[in-house]
Amino acid sequence: MKQDRSILIVEDEDIIRITLGEFLSSEGYKVATAGTAANALALAKAQDFDVAICDVQLPDGDGIKLLRRLQQLNTNISVLIITAYATVENAVEAFKAGAFDYLVKPVRFEDLSHKLERLLQYRDLHVENQTLRRELARRNDFGQIVGSSRALADLQVTIRKVAQTNSNVLLVGESGTGKELFARAIHAAGPKHAEKFLAINCGTRPIELLEGQLFGIRAGTVAGVESDVPGYLRHVGQGTVFLDEISQLPLGTQAKLLRAVEYGEIIPIGGSEVVRVSARLIASTTRELLREVAEGKFHEDLFYRLDGVKIRTPPLRERLDDIPELVDHFISRHALAMGKHVLGASSETMRLLMSAEWKGNVRQLDNAVERAVMMCDGTHIEPKDLPPDLLGLGQPLPDTDDLRSALRHYERLHITRVLRQWADKREAAKRLKLGLSSLYRKIEELEIDV
Repeated sequence: MKQDRSILIVEDEDIIRITLGEFLSSEGYKVATAGTAANALALAKAQDFDVAICDVQLPDGDGIKLLRRLQQLNTNISVLIITAYATVENAVEAFKAGAFDYLVKPVRFEDLSHKLERLLQYRDLHVENQTLRRELARRNDFGQIVGSSRALADLQVTIRKVAQTNSNVLLVGESGTGKELFARAIHAAGPKHAEKFLAINCGTRPIELLEGQLFGIRAGTVAGVESDVPGYLRHVGQGTVFLDEISQLPLGTQAKLLRAVEYGEIIPIGGSEVVRVSARLIASTTRELLREVAEGKFHEDLFYRLDGVKIRTPPLRERLDDIPELVDHFISRHALAMGKHVLGASSETMRLLMSAEWKGNVRQLDNAVERAVMMCDGTHIEPKDLPPDLLGLGQPLPDTDDLRSALRHYERLHITRVLRQWADKREAAKRLKLGLSSLYRKIEELEIDV
């Protein structure tokens, strides 16, 4: 839709700039104009444009250098170059710099309209192709796991190794880090991937319902149950049962589960005969199970049966590099579900998302993007579309290309977060892998308020 497309016209000749602006506005596009490269860069920093139409010759520079600078600010922008002379050299130079096409002065509206429509069709196809490629890659490789950070790559290596065995697994990590997603990945990459995968919330109440789901129910022993209910552990065959928040299981139920783990045996509710099961168990918890054992809240033998293969799912703050990919993934999914033409997030929005604390991890990010897609009126999510409480969670990343300034900003942000989590500075220094004196020096250098 043209009304969702924004175009920046950079042309120093007033009559051409005004005429092109009026024509494109009448065609339904959102248009901004600039007479110099400096003005164009200021506009590009303030908002994201779909297309830039740049003259090669500008009072304070040339359009080729401006093209490269615009693409550094916004990797999704497409550029049409305006030149006074149509030569092979000009065309080659423009294409090498990343221009989609070029226009020759005097610009004919018919030519401009045709090339602009072709450019936008190409953009839409490119976005759709990239989305399909990502979806296909995810289907072939660990389902819906998204990201390419070092933390996630290391986790995937571990998952691949563990998946090839039939061992039971314990996933530990903060709430919202995607433990069920990783459990499904282990099952999908394992030798029994063709078998069923079933998940159960161990906080289910009443206990009879939970145990009925796990171990099954004999006909006639519970009101309304007129035929045998096999239970998840039997129903999956040699597949996988995912026990979400296993620490919430009552001790009595834990003892019954231990027998299933040790001997592959269960007794359904109301039954008197042992039933053999061969399901793989993957359990998850956000709690420290060893502490739960010490406090008598978790069965010690069950703990050691599960703790042998333990995998930690990293919080989002340890995989910040994955946020842009996660945001693109969630935008694609929610835009499709809502029938909206939202293609991405603006640069300013992405900076805000990269700097937020994300105490709820990936689940919180997913919810924030869903809300933003719902509120978005254009093709790209803007800061105003984000949840209001999110904007106060972090500090925006600096709008600078200076690597030293950006690293200083991130260092300050990271140390502040660790100090907020670990009040004991010795422990904080240990977590940061710094000496205590070095931590104090960093606090002073970076002017961190403790």
